[in-house]
Amino acid sequence: MTASPQIYSIQIASRAGESMIQLTQANIIAGKGIEGDRYALGIGAFSKTKPKIRHISLIALSGIDHANQELLARQQAVFSEGDTRRNLVISGISTNELNALVGKIFYLGGLMFRGTELCAPCQRPANLLKRPDFMNAFENMGGLRAEALESGCLIPGDPLDFSESDRN
Repeated sequence: MTASPQIYSIQIASRAGESMIQLTQANIIAGKGIEGDRYALGIGAFSKTKPKIRHISLIALSGIDHANQELLARQQAVFSEGDTRRNLVISGISTNELNALVGKIFYLGGLMFRGTELCAPCQRPANLLKRPDFMNAFENMGGLRAEALESGCLIPGDPLDFSESDRN
């Protein structure tokens, strides 16, 4: 890790299939997710068919950059942060470090979260954008889903803390 991990950007979509919009702050509701987001409202594309904890999703900025470099090398269109359909883009962390948070408690801006599972790249972003490259481009770099254990506010620049020694 070369820099301290932190929130780079925040996105939500208020309804399934809508474009993600960038927020300057996110109000987190424990047990639900980001206020106004489709999954916190229970109306996300997978809310009913695949019931899982989908409070927030995170992706490493380094993963987006890596996937886009591969796409550019093949002369294919790149994906923006919002195109990934993840809520939080985290800078200063590798995809492997982010993936390792599955099953672990971590803190964003002092709020407690638990990593629940990896976000395996699916066809949803590719279908919405009419581009077939998402699954291959983001293999093993699709991000992480997490459970919101505390309520509060997050803003870009808030740190990601996952070192257990800092909290004991």
